[in-house]
Amino acid sequence: MDDLQKNEEGHSINELDSRGIVSSLKSVSVLYVEDDEGIRDQLSRFLKRRVGTLYIATNGQEGLESWRLNQPDVVVTDIMMPVMDGLKMAEAIKQENPTVPIIVTTAFNETEFFLKAIDLGIEKYVIKPVKTEQLLVAIQKSAWGARAELEMQLASKVFESSSDAIVITDQKNIIIAVNSAFCQITGFAENEAIGQTPSILKSGRHDQAFYQEMWRSIEKDGNWSGEVWNRRKNGEIYAEWLTLNTVRNYQNEITHYVAIFADITERKQAEEHVHHLAHYDVLTDLPNRTLLQDRLSQALIKAHRHASKAAVMFIDLDRFKVINDTLGHGIGDLLLQEVADRLSNCIREGDTVSRLGGDEFVILLPELGTPDDAYTVAQKLLNSVSQPFMLKGHELHISASVGVSFYPDDGESVETLMKNADIAMYRAKEIGRNNCQFYHADMNSRSFERLAMETSIRRAIECAQFELYFQPRIAMSSRKIIGMEALIRWHHPDLGLVSPAQFIPLAEETGLILPLGEWVLRAAATQGQAWLAAGLEPLHIAVNVSARQFRQVDFVGKVEQILKETGFSPDYLELELTESTLMTHAEENINVLNKFKAMGIRIAIDDFGTGYSSLAYLKRLPVDILKIDRSFISDITEDRDDAAIAEAIISMAQSMSLRVVAEGVETLEQLDFLETRKCDEVQGFYYSPAVPAEQFARLVAEMGKGIGHS
Repeated sequence: MDDLQKNEEGHSINELDSRGIVSSLKSVSVLYVEDDEGIRDQLSRFLKRRVGTLYIATNGQEGLESWRLNQPDVVVTDIMMPVMDGLKMAEAIKQENPTVPIIVTTAFNETEFFLKAIDLGIEKYVIKPVKTEQLLVAIQKSAWGARAELEMQLASKVFESSSDAIVITDQKNIIIAVNSAFCQITGFAENEAIGQTPSILKSGRHDQAFYQEMWRSIEKDGNWSGEVWNRRKNGEIYAEWLTLNTVRNYQNEITHYVAIFADITERKQAEEHVHHLAHYDVLTDLPNRTLLQDRLSQALIKAHRHASKAAVMFIDLDRFKVINDTLGHGIGDLLLQEVADRLSNCIREGDTVSRLGGDEFVILLPELGTPDDAYTVAQKLLNSVSQPFMLKGHELHISASVGVSFYPDDGESVETLMKNADIAMYRAKEIGRNNCQFYHADMNSRSFERLAMETSIRRAIECAQFELYFQPRIAMSSRKIIGMEALIRWHHPDLGLVSPAQFIPLAEETGLILPLGEWVLRAAATQGQAWLAAGLEPLHIAVNVSARQFRQVDFVGKVEQILKETGFSPDYLELELTESTLMTHAEENINVLNKFKAMGIRIAIDDFGTGYSSLAYLKRLPVDILKIDRSFISDITEDRDDAAIAEAIISMAQSMSLRVVAEGVETLEQLDFLETRKCDEVQGFYYSPAVPAEQFARLVAEMGKGIGHS
């Protein structure tokens, strides 16, 4: 059989294969060039069975063409051949690729030939008659040598071009080679690193135990990888991801260590930044809800283990919305940052101040001694927040409402403690603000009442439980009804008539004011059109518009659509907006108001005098009416300040050609005062409270001739 044939030297193929020669040649391609047909045929048959691919040529010219076409791993060639001899072919091949291994077979051993062959870079020769084992060994060494050289070139290229730093040390951990990336990352030049140990990079952040564990892993597994903090030449600390490997010789002895590392400082910084964003409030840099809940969970575990108390303190700023709406979000943000600083200065080390959002803050007091300790902290922060804030020329005054719940008395879970502290905070607001309330069980029932009220409002909208009442506005000059204000009333199936003071604030808070406000506007327009159709004298109907309504997308379009659907003329519609609503984003508001004015709708500023109006903006606002807030009218005949404010508003309105309406007129003395100051209109119980539509129509019929003092 073929695999048992003897070669010329008496070696079997199995013997050659045991030495790894035959099997190693199965992937090698060989070009064999020989002009002697007998030698060529014999040696070709031998090589075909032992190499991967064999190409055959009969002279140097054919050999050159075959080499160019097939690019074999090794060339075996005779020297003396017709057309082109072997040396000329070898010379042409070497010019195109100097690394190609070429083996010559020749019967000549003249000095001149060998010198020329050496000049060409030919290092291997087989003397004829060819010893086949010797030829196989020469082919093997040539192929391996070429591949090894290529691998060395590739390894060298990788070593130098790698973006990762590479350090090679000897078995004593002395640096013997570094690449350019190492120099770029560490700042050490090659000559500064070679001869040193990698300890020149130590940052001091890792203790001896860290390095001992690293070397134990290297000794056991031959490698180690992990995150290491090192120091650059300039002293800067940086993070790197390091991989260490051992290199062993054929006797399994360690000869070298190879370290590869990448600078991951930027990645670490990015990760830390993302982590910070996920756990800290962007505006105040306080812990956010996520981090607070984590710390609270840990505090409860610790309190349970040591049978101690912990407190959750819920804080909401009073009147913050007025400042934010009046002076803008820029001032509001600065105020929140100042409040955050003051709260942080009121707590102990180990306590946590967090911001949940808006003007809501939560303080965690772990390891609390007694409830009195929490009360002391609360009084300290209430006093701190109540001190004036000076922000961009504005002196601002605010206060806070604080609710406190205790572990384990008021709850044993994060959710329960947070909820109960929130309930206690709302109780603090209900009883006057600027105070602290501890949670107790009765508060929970109030919370459920609020939730029930919210649900009832939603159901009332769906079930048409709301009704409009109308309060007349009287012209001082004629004592006639010239308009009215539409006011919502709620006929609750169980509670009876519910005052707007009980549900409007909750509707504002929950966003239900939007569908509620749209209902009021539509109902007022529908009723106004019905009165006109019934022959009632045209009267202006004033409708209150909340801040959330006014700022919703395409509010102008919504109003226009309602008027179109009801047929009510915009000339008889009047929109009332509060002073703070109009002063917030005044430039944008001017554009919206101009659109209403173009439609023929009148604009009134409600509760004028209670906000922070800028006269510069007030001059530019396209408004028609100022309504003096009832708080200035109630004591107008007894309080000189209220009287002075009312007089100033009337005088200013007259100078700006605006009509003035005094709200809350209840006595003849108030009416006389306003008449002498030439107030245009009055509205209040002196003439009539708000009444249902049918009663209002009768009122107009009765009072239409003008009304004197009664």
